[in-house]
Amino acid sequence: MRRQAVQSAATVSKGLHLNWDYPHAHTLPVTPEAGDIDGLQHTNNAVYVRWCEHIAWHHSATLGLDLDDYRRLDRAMAIRRGEYDYLLPTRAGEALTLATWLCASDGRSSMERRFQLIRDSDGATVVRGRWDLICIELSSGRARRLPPEFLAVYEPAIVAAGA
Repeated sequence: MRRQAVQSAATVSKGLHLNWDYPHAHTLPVTPEAGDIDGLQHTNNAVYVRWCEHIAWHHSATLGLDLDDYRRLDRAMAIRRGEYDYLLPTRAGEALTLATWLCASDGRSSMERRFQLIRDSDGATVVRGRWDLICIELSSGRARRLPPEFLAVYEPAIVAAGA
């Protein structure tokens, strides 16, 4: 599948414009540290997954729903399926920018979140990821409808996930 690059307003210190897969990227800078490096001398794949979880929570809180809200509403968005494409290695000390988007909602119980990690020095995409999310009731763990508070916060943030 070929992705259309979308020029973002986000820049890095060298003035390089990052080409995001979708508009309105929610971004965070990340840098692999020595403890993130595996025996192959590049960033361990589990680190990328951890970073995706971190930016997803950051994005949700920025939009207006944090963990306290999830507990109060007895609802949460849980990962039903996660997939990652590891395209290029990264090494300790490399400046990277991670982005996330909400890309789909069925308006009932599920959503989709996407990720893209770019190496700042050359603008290369090093990882892409995608989560299928399901709304659950925290007290039972069962799938439930998205509460109105989730719809009000998340649906306006959804961007088109075209090919």
